Amino acid sequence: MAARGGAISTSIIVLVLIGTAIGAIVGLVLDGVLPGTRSLAIIAGLAATVLASIARYKLVFLGAGVGRDERKVPGVLLVNAAIASIAGSLAAHDLADLIAQPPSSVIIGTFAGLLSAVLMALLMITFHKNS
Repeated sequence: MAARGGAISTSIIVLVLIGTAIGAIVGLVLDGVLPGTRSLAIIAGLAATVLASIARYKLVFLGAGVGRDERKVPGVLLVNAAIASIAGSLAAHDLADLIAQPPSSVIIGTFAGLLSAVLMALLMITFHKNS
């Protein structure tokens, strides 16, 4: 039981940290193309969710050898990733609007990555607890 709890905690930490970093990088890269837009937030959130999920799988399952084998990604997890990235990204854009006017693309990307990763972690925990 302790190993499973450690795998879940490690998965969440890896997902959130990498998702936040990737969101910030995407926001920085797309700053000149889509400055401060909802499109930037959605792209940053989707990229953060997908890349952080891949990194989580590589680090936690393949690297540490704990957790579930998710080589074959169920379709429901892909739908969960899309839901998490859209919801987290739109919330991040609105949150960035409250912080600064006009909001920085890096801040939007960072929040989009963070919130999308947190939502994805919650959806993954729910999926794994029910399967």
